[in-house]
Amino acid sequence: MDKLKQKSSETEGDVDQLVRLHKFLARCGVGSRRQCEELIRQGLVHVNGVCVTQLGTRINPIRDKISVGGKPICLPTESHVYYILNKPRGVVTTCKDERGRTTVLNLLEGITERVFPVGRLDKESEGLLLLTNDGELAHRLMHPSFRIEKEYFVEVDGCVQDADIAKLEQGISFEGEYYKPARVRVLSRGKDRSMLSVTIAEGRKRQVRRMCLAVGHPVRRLIRLREGCLELGHLPPGKYRSLTPEEVQALRREVGLD
Repeated sequence: MDKLKQKSSETEGDVDQLVRLHKFLARCGVGSRRQCEELIRQGLVHVNGVCVTQLGTRINPIRDKISVGGKPICLPTESHVYYILNKPRGVVTTCKDERGRTTVLNLLEGITERVFPVGRLDKESEGLLLLTNDGELAHRLMHPSFRIEKEYFVEVDGCVQDADIAKLEQGISFEGEYYKPARVRVLSRGKDRSMLSVTIAEGRKRQVRRMCLAVGHPVRRLIRLREGCLELGHLPPGKYRSLTPEEVQALRREVGLD
């Protein structure tokens, strides 16, 4: 691996021209930085014909030949695209599913650009999902340091008590994991079920479901309504739309890209 780095540096003659491999792949629209790191770990990325599995490897984007799964990768000539999808229940948030289940990409009829989902909603969750080929924006939206808020409509079993709300708003531990405080608003509550608005600034796996379960109220339905400045609005389930230029600008400003 050191030989690979040295070869790239010598070819260019200037180490300032080198970039980290996972960042380059993200810029090319292969996926988010996190997804690109996983591709490297899996041994699917080759640089000049050599399999690269070490994270942090630097390459020369002009001279080095990069491939993922045997497919050559280069910087895109097309501009970035951004779509909001209202993900229905039962659809998986992945680009390809080995079990043949419907994926979010199967719902994007008519889109010719290669895009990927930013973050994920589990199979039974619904609502706003951003898809793009802008790897840098995706990385910042998912990175916890940017604390991008995500707001959910949550229907749970049972009558949620004020004490339960207080626990969620103070932060809670569940099965060895600690979840930071959420902002919770009660929409309605009855003997058998309650409706909540839950806002978090983390993006951990099944976080809202696990937090609600921790206070004794399993989730019946979960819909993401907002991510940062983006709102789901009245977009029907299973449908998508392009972001407006104003939405793109606001989103990029929110993560410090403008």
